[in-house]
Amino acid sequence: MKNWTLDDIAWDAFDRSKVDPDLLKLVKAAALVERNAYDYETYLSNVFGDDPEFRAAIGWWSREEVQHGEALGRWAMMADPSFDFAAAFKKFTEGYQLPLDATTSVRGTRAGELMARCIVETGTSSYYSALRDAAAEPVLKQICANIAADELRHYKLFYTHMRRWLEREHLGRWGRLRIGLARIHESEDDELSYAYYAANAAPGEVYDRTVYAKAYARRAYAVYRPGHVQRGVAMVLKAAGLDATGRLNAGLTHLAVSFMRWRSQRLARSGA
Repeated sequence: MKNWTLDDIAWDAFDRSKVDPDLLKLVKAAALVERNAYDYETYLSNVFGDDPEFRAAIGWWSREEVQHGEALGRWAMMADPSFDFAAAFKKFTEGYQLPLDATTSVRGTRAGELMARCIVETGTSSYYSALRDAAAEPVLKQICANIAADELRHYKLFYTHMRRWLEREHLGRWGRLRIGLARIHESEDDELSYAYYAANAAPGEVYDRTVYAKAYARRAYAVYRPGHVQRGVAMVLKAAGLDATGRLNAGLTHLAVSFMRWRSQRLARSGA
């Protein structure tokens, strides 16, 4: 499958005057999470040890994810020459680690694991689409457009393999939705808050999950527009086997947009 490379990015078009400081902080954190994909490949390979078809697929998936991190990290260093991507990544991986010795899914079933991965790819596709539309800096806009397209393909990858595993494990719609909602709730776990800390904290600052989770959420929620949320909700409902375009989508989209706006504004007033 032909894909873009770092050489395809128009780095010469970089315009420092159009760098948004809040978006820069988000990009620094995202670069660390994306760059850590090889650990996720290890975990998934362990869980799907007897599924060579899936293990082959996640080999190229992880390489694309790592490239996302490298592209975002390179842009961040252009936008902030004081940012040391390698040092920040080392700090991140020392402070946040996946259960690499696990041989069974933390979701209980392998279909459930793939449902959770669909949720992750839904979130990243929506997020990078939102960053693309929020960014004025042209190089960041190009990078985020490329990543958003990749993440949509990755969603389709995990969705396809989930359908295959559903034939074996028969995880129902509401079971999938439950796993999906749980994974959405985990978006404010230590991974993103620690990445935000590792990428943006001043030397000597001590990690406080609540402080850095709020700082990340305030900036991340602010970039979403209703269209980004609606597409994300549709992808979640599709993965759960529910109607992706009807009243349920409209209702959930309204609730999610309202929550994001309220949370971002409340956190901004509190100085997060």
